[in-house]
Amino acid sequence: MTPADKKRVLREMLFARRFEERCYEAYVERKIGGFLHLYPGQEACAFGVMEAARPGHDYVITGYRDHVHAIKCGADPKAVMAELYGKETGSSKGRGGSMHIFDVEHHFMGGYALVGGPFPLAAGIAKGLKMKGSDAISICFLGDAANNQGTFHESLNMAKVWNLPVLYVCENNLYGIGTRIDRSTAVIDQYKRVSGYDIPAAQTDGQDIEKVYEAAKIAVDHVRSGKGPYFLELMTYRYRGHSMSDSNAYRPKDEERMWSKRDPIIMLRDRLIEAKQITLDDYKAMDTAVLEEIENEIIKFAEASPEPSVDELEKYVLADNDPYVRGGKH
Repeated sequence: MTPADKKRVLREMLFARRFEERCYEAYVERKIGGFLHLYPGQEACAFGVMEAARPGHDYVITGYRDHVHAIKCGADPKAVMAELYGKETGSSKGRGGSMHIFDVEHHFMGGYALVGGPFPLAAGIAKGLKMKGSDAISICFLGDAANNQGTFHESLNMAKVWNLPVLYVCENNLYGIGTRIDRSTAVIDQYKRVSGYDIPAAQTDGQDIEKVYEAAKIAVDHVRSGKGPYFLELMTYRYRGHSMSDSNAYRPKDEERMWSKRDPIIMLRDRLIEAKQITLDDYKAMDTAVLEEIENEIIKFAEASPEPSVDELEKYVLADNDPYVRGGKH
């Protein structure tokens, strides 16, 4: 990445962090309901991979920790926040909430609440792209704990058999809700698990966006060139509990302190300051501008947006292009 790329990505990651922190506050204020899974600590994963890919051209799918991925793909942050607020202007018209952000226009094919659900869907998207002769690829972000689902192994097997253009990105934050990976998984290094399917794989530091970018560039180029699937494992850490209902009491404090010293945003900031590409005052001004944008534009938009009408409770349940619906047959 060029110095200009790095400064832009620094702001994007900072925006993502402040966006998620504001979601936390809105949840505590009871303006956001349901489940809420936040992303602070893992920003370098989504941004590093998508910098190496083509956001808005490639197709992206993930689990329920999905706000940041959607925004990086090009989704309007106002629509994402409105969806969290359950408003009609939300990305899913207020019907989906946090775990079901969706943006077809920008090829963000959704966050999914079903653990392991995105694996076969990502393979299906890749199959469709291959049949159409498209140069776009399918990118599936997944958590380490989801890899114990049967769909993980079934999907990777078929992805290799059919030589599909799909990149599986494992954001390994070491925990499946409150269970540490070494208590639930026989093979700790997730990238090693795909060797049985003859899929090339790599593992890298998920806190360092430059390392993520370099590893992702290799992975994306491999998939886009027609060589088939690839598996990339990013070692990262979430700074909050699994969800808002998680007290986070199970993690050792010394472990949390160690990972806090490797904050992906601060690491990139300090690197740019050391290279004299920005100053600390530049960063502070950037942070102030981000906070003002979130409060004055995004939050105000979400709070001013209308609630979905009770009269339209059944709207969007069935696809509008269903001939049985158009013909009045149910």
